[in-house]
Amino acid sequence: MSQRPGIDVAVVMRKVHTASRWQDWRWELGEVIPHEPAFGTEARLLLDTETEQRWLFPGFRVELFTDDCEGYYLNYTTEKPGWFVMWRMEDGVARPVAVSLSYHDAGRWLDAQEYCEQVPAPPEVMAWVREFAEAHYVPEPRKRQRPESFRKLEDRFGNPASVSTGKGRGNG
Repeated sequence: MSQRPGIDVAVVMRKVHTASRWQDWRWELGEVIPHEPAFGTEARLLLDTETEQRWLFPGFRVELFTDDCEGYYLNYTTEKPGWFVMWRMEDGVARPVAVSLSYHDAGRWLDAQEYCEQVPAPPEVMAWVREFAEAHYVPEPRKRQRPESFRKLEDRFGNPASVSTGKGRGNG
């Protein structure tokens, strides 16, 4: 059984001080970086100042799936290709749940009302994604659209009586 291609990454989340009178702090995605064994497996606080906290969340595996090549294609052909990270608030901390390189994953997460943010991915990661997608992506064949003249009048114009007699358009 072949293993899917993948890479191990860690996510850095930032808690930044805001100037808003309604909210003192807000969470945002900082960056996605290659995982290193020294990171361990537990989340940890990297930086704690008056204006910012940075948290490291190690141990995410990003795999590429042949049935999601269109999502990868949509990512690497944009002006700003990147990582997509879904995260949730747990005990006052924004914890990443999943990391992906697919636009389709990001769209599903947003449709499900999840927090999802994007940060740029390095060129070597996007080259890897491009190579995979180009090797496996098979665009769906375009369906031929039937000419308008083959559609029923009701489908094209509504009530056929007003079309054939001209009534209802100020011509009656």
